[in-house]
Amino acid sequence: MTKLNQRTSVSALMGVSVMDARGAAFGRVCEFVVAPEIATSRVHGLVLRRAGAKRGEQPALVLISDLKLTHRNEMHLREGASPGALQEDESQLMLERDLLDQQIIDVHGRKVVRVNDVDLVWETAEGDGAELSLRIAEVEVGLRGAVRRLLKGLHTATADRIATRFSPSLIPWDFVDLIDRDPSRRVKLKIEQDRLSQMHPSDIADILEELAPAERQALFISLNEEIAAEALEEVKPKMQQALIESLNSGQIADIVEEMDPGAAADLLSELSDERSEEILGEMEPEERQEVEELLEFSGDSAAGRMTTDYIALPATARLGEAVRALREFEGDIEIVTDIYLLDEEGRIASLIPLVQLLLAAPDAPLAGLPDSHVVTCDSDANGRKVAELFDKYNLRSLPVLDSEKRLVGVVHAEQVIALLRANH
Repeated sequence: MTKLNQRTSVSALMGVSVMDARGAAFGRVCEFVVAPEIATSRVHGLVLRRAGAKRGEQPALVLISDLKLTHRNEMHLREGASPGALQEDESQLMLERDLLDQQIIDVHGRKVVRVNDVDLVWETAEGDGAELSLRIAEVEVGLRGAVRRLLKGLHTATADRIATRFSPSLIPWDFVDLIDRDPSRRVKLKIEQDRLSQMHPSDIADILEELAPAERQALFISLNEEIAAEALEEVKPKMQQALIESLNSGQIADIVEEMDPGAAADLLSELSDERSEEILGEMEPEERQEVEELLEFSGDSAAGRMTTDYIALPATARLGEAVRALREFEGDIEIVTDIYLLDEEGRIASLIPLVQLLLAAPDAPLAGLPDSHVVTCDSDANGRKVAELFDKYNLRSLPVLDSEKRLVGVVHAEQVIALLRANH
């Protein structure tokens, strides 16, 4: 006997008759059971609606290993097979109920898609008497799967011939997994943390916004704190509140501590005073102080838009100190474009572009390096003034000064872009 490797699908098998060992009709396929504790990539059994079953009668479960395929691709029970009544088990996955028409995440396409069909493969090992198995190959998320289901009542060969006119859009089953915490048994793509770390936070935010609430929440709580913080900074305020509402204050505090202080302050300002205080109370003292200081400012002011994550050194600092400060910087290093040199009063003495550090001699004094023209704004400057300064001087960042002209924070271009998007 040669090894069987024959493709089919959930839509092709749905409603198909299964015969008993004598060739009489036993029942029709109405569901596909996967038992993850036994095998995550194979159908464990078929749920059959028995021929002549009375109203309310429990359907039968036929194990795939109790089936055989004839040369005409008919499914027959093996001699001695004894199907039992289906026993509902929370650990089981039902392909038709739990997968078809559900939203999942296409990691590679960085988008949310809908499952239209599931591709299956009949397999046996070589040799006489080898057991039959039904492997789950891919999920169909394109037009081909949708057309297959629309033509479900037609002869399989006819439906397949029409469906093949459409290009397949497939996601390997290896990437699909249950969201265990979702009572409605949704599914998502299995995203490893290394894959998530390679995705841009904006892409993760887009995916979160496309998902239905249950899937969205399940995906968000699966993220580690750093990635969750980055994604949270990219979504709209209402979405932020929806994502964190089911988390306790300690969990939110862990995420907020990883956020840019300015973004963290914006998030907490949208919450009730009581909820905000609970979260602040769970934070580490240093991070809490930074956020509390920013909460004192108006959201539309420069101070309300700024971050306290920047690199400032004494005017007497040398190159080695700048390199060490960059290595130890805990904020988003990608947005750091300059180093601020401050005098003894905390006022800006000069602004050194990072590129100058690459050209400097070892241990050179930073004050001796070419510096940039310094454009600043007061902490109470409104959002419109901040945007005008960025536009007029083509800035990448804007230092914010207090009433004594001391540096208290920095507004980066991304904050201004977010402001402009919010106002249009």
